[in-house]
Amino acid sequence: MNLILLGPPGAGKGTQSRLLEEKFRLMQLSTGDMLRAAKTSGSEMGQLVARVMEKGDLVTDEIVIGLIAEKIETEVSCNGFIFDGFPRTLAQADSLSDLFEKKKTKLGCGN
Repeated sequence: MNLILLGPPGAGKGTQSRLLEEKFRLMQLSTGDMLRAAKTSGSEMGQLVARVMEKGDLVTDEIVIGLIAEKIETEVSCNGFIFDGFPRTLAQADSLSDLFEKKKTKLGCGN
């Protein structure tokens, strides 16, 4: 099961994500958490994220999608993913859709 929770700040996305994560063994994917973890990881992608953030620039959609792709490939012990506040733009939604198509997965139940 792969879900996207959308809503304004304080709407409860994080709270609901944690409950769903626990009940259904889903992996919560928060792009903010992923960027912070990548920055300190020392990986090639992490070094790229660190350089962008140190300049004060916004991390590109391509980098964020790359981090999501890495996470999806490495986290095989879960039953799916919850995207907490991502995608935020139509371009990000299109990129996520392309990634899911490439990985032969989809939103909702019955991956």
